Amino acid sequence: MAEESLETDNPRSSMPAELHHPHSKFSQWKFKLFRVKSMEKAPLPSETQPEKGALLGIPPPAALNIELDNGANPGSVMKLCLGGKSKENVESPSRRVDVKLQEMDTHMNHLRCFCRLCGMALRKVKGPVHDVHGDLDEVSKGALRRMGCKFARWAEVILKVFKVDVTEDTESVHPLSFCHRCWMAAIRGGGVCSFSKTRVPEWRPHSSLCHLCYPRKPSFQRTRRKRRKAIPRAQSLAKRTRWDHSDSISVGERRVLRPFGDRHHGPVLRAWRKPSTQREQWVKNITHCQKDHLSVNQISEKLPVDFLFSFTCLVCDHLLSDPVQSPCGHLFCRSCIIKYNYVLGPHCPACNLRCTPDNLTSPAKAFLSALQSLPLLCPKTGCGKQVRLDLFKAHSADHDLDEQDANKQSSELDSYLLTNKGGRPRQHLLSLTRRAQKHRLRDLKNQVKVFADKEEGGDLKSVCQTLFLLALRSANEHRQADELEALMQGRGFGLRPAVCLAIRVNTFLSCSQYHKMYRTVKATSGRQIFQPLHTLRAAEKELLPGFHQFEWQPALKNVSTSCNVGIINGLSGWASSVDESPADTITRRFRYDVALVSALKDLEEDIMEGLRESGMEDSACTSGFSVMIKESCDGMGDVSEKHGGGPVVPEKAVRFSFTVMSVSVLADDEEEEVTIFTEPKPNSELSCKPLCLMFVDESDHETLTSVLWPIVAERNSMKESRLILSMGGLPRSFRFHFRGTGYDEKMVREMEGLEASGSTHICTLCDSSRAEASQNMVLHSITRNHEENLERYEIWRTNPYSESVDELRDRVKGVSAKPFMETHPTLDALHCDIGNATEFYKIFQDEIGEVFKKVNPTREERRSWRAALDKQLRKKMKLKPVMRMNGNYARRLMTLEAVEVVCELVPTEERREALRELLRLYLQMKPVWRATCPAKECPDQLCRYSFNSQRFADLLSSTFKYRYNGKITNYLHKTLAHVPEIIERDGSIGAWASEGNESANKLFRRFRKMNARQSKVFELEDVLKHHWLYTSKYLQKFMEAHKDSAKALQASIDPVESLEDEDMSLEVVDF
Repeated sequence: MAEESLETDNPRSSMPAELHHPHSKFSQWKFKLFRVKSMEKAPLPSETQPEKGALLGIPPPAALNIELDNGANPGSVMKLCLGGKSKENVESPSRRVDVKLQEMDTHMNHLRCFCRLCGMALRKVKGPVHDVHGDLDEVSKGALRRMGCKFARWAEVILKVFKVDVTEDTESVHPLSFCHRCWMAAIRGGGVCSFSKTRVPEWRPHSSLCHLCYPRKPSFQRTRRKRRKAIPRAQSLAKRTRWDHSDSISVGERRVLRPFGDRHHGPVLRAWRKPSTQREQWVKNITHCQKDHLSVNQISEKLPVDFLFSFTCLVCDHLLSDPVQSPCGHLFCRSCIIKYNYVLGPHCPACNLRCTPDNLTSPAKAFLSALQSLPLLCPKTGCGKQVRLDLFKAHSADHDLDEQDANKQSSELDSYLLTNKGGRPRQHLLSLTRRAQKHRLRDLKNQVKVFADKEEGGDLKSVCQTLFLLALRSANEHRQADELEALMQGRGFGLRPAVCLAIRVNTFLSCSQYHKMYRTVKATSGRQIFQPLHTLRAAEKELLPGFHQFEWQPALKNVSTSCNVGIINGLSGWASSVDESPADTITRRFRYDVALVSALKDLEEDIMEGLRESGMEDSACTSGFSVMIKESCDGMGDVSEKHGGGPVVPEKAVRFSFTVMSVSVLADDEEEEVTIFTEPKPNSELSCKPLCLMFVDESDHETLTSVLWPIVAERNSMKESRLILSMGGLPRSFRFHFRGTGYDEKMVREMEGLEASGSTHICTLCDSSRAEASQNMVLHSITRNHEENLERYEIWRTNPYSESVDELRDRVKGVSAKPFMETHPTLDALHCDIGNATEFYKIFQDEIGEVFKKVNPTREERRSWRAALDKQLRKKMKLKPVMRMNGNYARRLMTLEAVEVVCELVPTEERREALRELLRLYLQMKPVWRATCPAKECPDQLCRYSFNSQRFADLLSSTFKYRYNGKITNYLHKTLAHVPEIIERDGSIGAWASEGNESANKLFRRFRKMNARQSKVFELEDVLKHHWLYTSKYLQKFMEAHKDSAKALQASIDPVESLEDEDMSLEVVDF
């Protein structure tokens, strides 16, 4: 049976019997004997190499695709000779490790002879060899700088030119040098591209199929009957004899590879080394830690050998650096054991047990403290200090800095020695052109730049100004030095960029107007008072949304986490959401959360000042901040302009804006919130920040819904999250509360889906009809809210009870469209005042014509009464008639002076007294809803409001019954019925009015004229940007601090006259 298996296992068992040689068995025995004799010359089989990605966390590198002839494996022959046994089972583990170390040392020596980029042997290319990971030399750096490349390391140039990342190369896989031919390709490409087709080879780890260690023998190629010579390979082949080159490298059995740069060929005796010394040299070639790790010989005290051995790495025999402990208890340097395992496999070098990088742990703290306390002797000549191991690195760094300073001083002295190169005499620096000045001072500029980057955080301007200041002081030029120092501190003749930006925005100067002023002042005064436009644009970036970093916890739903988002298109996603219809409007907006972050950073000084005034510790208040936001949205009417091109858009515009009303904080040990910031002027256009501008009619419900819906989604997501923002140097947590109160009657009905204001249900706060409100003018309560309106819309849409139109309208109480934005149920003070003034204007006309005596006056009669009223008001009060009631006209009309003027036209005394009484009661009630804080500003009128409103209602239902019989206006109903309830709930009505948004309408027109362009899209972006800058608290403080900028300008132009005339007015120069 054994013979049969032997016959089937032998190499010739597959041949036919008639072809067998008569002495085949003897041939097989001789073949095996020959292989056993030459076993030591056969190469070792490959061991399973650990992948690089498993150890170092990076993908394994590729290699040159080289196939062996017929798939022969050098280890398969040895396995055949040993009868199925591998050499690993025969040899000892230590012998296998040594052989493998020898293989890796040979492989790394081979790699050092090739170019990393083109794979060619370095000895075949003439010229110097360059380090892949090294810094650029002066010649290369100068050549690349002239072509615009500013890289400092070869790794960056190689990545740009050859598209190869060499930062993660390892010495056991990749060559560390590249040839001069690749250097020329990089230089010709300017450090950006390569004009030569350099094919970068792929390098793989060492294995049994390694083409460097086991190269293929060149086959004989036949041409007819002649035998061609073998193709010369990259290596120089020579027969190995007992005379050997000591620096040659063995490749295969009989090949020798001389390293690059070998010039002598004399035979020398083969050097013999001890196995331990050879093994130590192989390990050092793998770890390369001689320059990084410290030797045991540097310990100053004589300690026991066993004690020192416990602090020694078992791989490199140096002191432990970043020590780690294997599961078997042995200690190594972290970098050494990782490199060792990568090359030789995951096993312990001491006991040969399995050990992967994941199994390495940190030693005990007691051992680490003992290691760090070892006393070392400084090897620096002339030092001789004993330094602890944990302080040795800092001590060596001090020596390096001293050497660098000494070398720098000597190099500076050498570089500034003037050499006479002949030719024309050397010209003075100031007489040269700007290009020649740059050329002469380029070395000094580079040195100053290096110093600024290292010591001053890259502030090159401050370093140069300080050098100039010191030069002026040393030359006793103190006057110029004082001017320069004042300019550096921001208090010189030149204004800061933020001040110039504030002047430009607040005086509505266009780019051309500001630049003209800048050139005129500079030419007139000889000084640069105003900053150029590019510095203003740099200052704008810090004030506009998208500059500051922040975070939301949890992240906002359906909102990007990007922080640097500026002005965006409000129509994003329009075509995919609105029936694929083209957009017939233009809109630009900020992202809501980014705009809120910019507004809070603008109030940073006020918030921190409020914390200090409240006596709260700054570091203790990092969470619990609450921010109250007032939202406003209103149409701006006709904004048509004669100039400008672009698409046909509606000539009406709508602006959505917000105001930071208050910021409060709840400290950790407090029960009530403390208000640390309150907007002092909540109804000013300076505090109303624009969020969205759109060319759309406010009555276009569908377009308005599509444009404002992303804003609604962002607001809803911010309600459920909190903002993490750096404020005062500490990250703080903010929560936002939104109140949509700055809407007029028309906009509220659009957003809440209600019918027009002339419908049966007249109130947006309660469900009263017009008849009910006229019968009971005072006793009503607020019942409407956003959720209820949504439910009523669903009933209106589905009609679940199959009712008629009138019955369904009565059930839903006037809801006829889908509510898309939540509004706070309140009363807008500005529009309430305007609406009531409009009603009083009509009452005045009716009293002049005595309508209470007539049933149906004609239109001509009413026109005559209005003409008489306008003529009287224009004559007595200089009130010009208006086509539409506005806030200024309403404030002038609703006064006792105005009613006395009107009473001159009223025929009877009884009606005059009734009219005076009606207006007097109204003026008693008006401060309650107009005041920012009625409890403090008008407490008496607040207490008497219910009484006055009841008397006012009695007058309307009795004396003026002819006008209010079964009907009442919307704002009169809200004024009489809902003001006390709103004041009790919110504390104020006037503070939450839309007056700030209305006041900004004129700003839109002024900014539009200021930024007139051919395209309305860019024009709208500029308007939104400058309107935001106009509301910046930061710029407003500069305007307050520089009110006398005109005086400073005149002083800079003519300082002698300005000293004589101290009382010069601000109107000297009209900005």
